Amino acid sequence: MNRGEVVLYDWAYTDGLGSKLRPAVVVQADFLLGILDDTILVQITTTRHGIPGTEVEIDPAVETSSGLLHVSYAFCPNIMTVDPAFIDSTIGVLSDAAMRQIEGCLKAVLSIP
Repeated sequence: MNRGEVVLYDWAYTDGLGSKLRPAVVVQADFLLGILDDTILVQITTTRHGIPGTEVEIDPAVETSSGLLHVSYAFCPNIMTVDPAFIDSTIGVLSDAAMRQIEGCLKAVLSIP
């Protein structure tokens, strides 16, 4: 898995009572491939939460290689490390510009200067 790839992952609900196959974006640095056993993902959802600094809009008309079908949001508070064996598939890739926005969003939600 490379940084910026959009993948499908069976994301568990926080109440533990189910899950949903949904897109996510790989956010770890590429140099960690083969070093870490897990892959770090940020959830992508079609729900806009409207909390300033926590989400990045991804418009498939702009991000044509994303593999997404609808305007979606990388929701940076929803971060997960997962075993790559449980990732269903790769559907696309985000641009460097989109990844820079997600990086800024992650810094904001994690209070990293």
